[in-house]
Amino acid sequence: MKSSISLENHFNASNATALLVEENVQTLEQVATLLQCTSDVVYQQRLGNQQTQSLGKHVRHILEHYQTLLEALAGSDQQKAFDYEQRQREAALENDPNHALTRVRALQTRLKTYTSVPHDTLLTLHYPVEEIPASSRLPAATSLPITSSLGRELAFLTSHSIHHMALLCLFCEQLNIVLPSNIGVHPSTLRFWEKQRTAS
Repeated sequence: MKSSISLENHFNASNATALLVEENVQTLEQVATLLQCTSDVVYQQRLGNQQTQSLGKHVRHILEHYQTLLEALAGSDQQKAFDYEQRQREAALENDPNHALTRVRALQTRLKTYTSVPHDTLLTLHYPVEEIPASSRLPAATSLPITSSLGRELAFLTSHSIHHMALLCLFCEQLNIVLPSNIGVHPSTLRFWEKQRTAS
């Protein structure tokens, strides 16, 4: 598996989405690697001081963010809106590593179908916030529509996923699961490492 891609050497507006998609495909490959290194029991094992964490919960969280964006992209031009908080929270994704791996492969395939879509394609992110009306002491939940783009959300998903993968690496150390050194490392860091190796 290629560990990194060179944005500096290949960037132009026409292939920006393809580069961002490739970063996410590689990031999902990190998830796939982890899934292939665990068992059902370990995947479901409760972790952390409060026993509220698990490998499966973090993987589900990562995958459902991708699903949310892809579902928005599949909508009509007037309906390319999404809310990351309104995820399905599919139990099978956090309980069955084989099911999660199948979903990873499906997400990678779906992402690749958008490589030719302009990176500045407009999307609307609905972000949940709370406001306190003057007439009430209780906060009222509301959704703030934020204009975004395909490129911005793909960049976000890479960083979001790597953040969770870094946490999963710490859990895996506690569980004596040995992962490759590139797991939990952002593509930009992998590019930097590759540049350093080339220069030395």
